Parts: sequence; C-alpha cells; structure tokens
Amino acid sequence: MSPTFSSLNLVLLGPPGSGKGTQARLLAERYQLPHISTGDMLWDEVANGTGIGGEIQKNLDRGELVSDKVMSGLILQRIDREDCARGFILEGYPRKLGQAELLDGILAELGRRIEQVVLLDVPDDVIVARLKGRLIHPGSGRVYHVVEDPPKKPGADNLTGEALVERDDDREEVVRDRLRVYHRHARALMEYYRNRDQLVVVDGNQSIARVAQAMDESVGVRVGV
Repeated sequence: MSPTFSSLNLVLLGPPGSGKGTQARLLAERYQLPHISTGDMLWDEVANGTGIGGEIQKNLDRGELVSDKVMSGLILQRIDREDCARGFILEGYPRKLGQAELLDGILAELGRRIEQVVLLDVPDDVIVARLKGRLIHPGSGRVYHVVEDPPKKPGADNLTGEALVERDDDREEVVRDRLRVYHRHARALMEYYRNRDQLVVVDGNQSIARVAQAMDESVGVRVGV
C-alpha cells in the first residue's frame, strides 16, 4: 500500500530544459495540489506592478538573478496560503545548497517540511537539443515545446491565445553556460537531500508519458484529506 501523508510537500528539480514545468503541472493535477513555479511568481509580481515586482524588473533588465531574500519572502507568502494546506509541488527551487537551507527555514516557520525531492536527470546534449524547440509565453513564463509539449494552437499560448516566443538564452552556447552553472551547484544540493533520505532520481530522457509514469511510481503516495 502507498504511504499516506496528511500533506505532501514535494520539490521537483532538474537542469534547465529537463521538463520540470511539464511534470510539475501533471503532478499537481493528479494529486490536486497547487503547482508553485518560482518563475511564474516573479512574472506575476512584475505584471501586477507590486513594489517587489519593480525590484524584480530592475534585476531582469540588468540580467541579474533575483536575490535569495526576495525569493524566500515570495515563497513563504505563497506556501502560507490556504490552497497549500494539503501540500504543494514546488518546481525549480532551490537551485543551490544555501537556498535549500533557506527553504527548510521557511517551512519550519510554518511547522512543515519537505516530504520528497524528485530530480529529473537528463544528459546535457539532450537538454541542448530540447531547448532548440522551446517556446515561452512572455506574460506568464509558461513553457511549451514544438515536439514534446506543443501548444493546442501552433505558436499561441493555451490560456491567453497570445503569441509564444523563442528565448535568446535557448541558444546552444548560452544553454551550455547555464548547464555549467547548474552542475556547479547541483552536486552539493543533491547530496544535501540524499543525506536526508528525501531524494528520488527519475530518468527524464523519456517521453512525457513515461516520465510521468516513473514520477508516479517514485512519489507513490496518497495525500490525506
């Protein structure tokens, strides 16, 4: 029998282009839990013109990363909302050891913890090939792929119908730079979760359906009401 948790707080990690967003959405639907994407949260703050959004826009304009302090504050606010009472699917964060420790502190403030961390493992050459076909909705950060996860209407966002674009940072040389940054931090991050018996590794170099099946088998829990 699958283990039962009163809540399921799940982190989904992997290199850029590994399919985290797609699999997080599928998991959220199956477990009826909110999908929390740090990218979406940042875009929402910018689109809503909040004070934090203004600071985030300045970072983006300068090509800089948003500070850990800002990200941790946004995540704390999001996780503390009522729809996260039964758990959440957090995608793409943390990206390094210090952020993992911050996340543990955030959850401890709420009397909670991470139940499981799933890593989508995909070879670098596959990532480079995948990102060549990636499409982005600029207003929300939603991600599609012309082959693996195409929009319902070619070139248009499923929710708004607005035009999708290719990102400049999906060029091969930029992708390989991003992968180098990812790998620089990934080993320590994975060891952190492995030592806490929280890490599960899933082969992400499969079809979306096969990865989803492997995710189900790896997570393999029932969430209590």
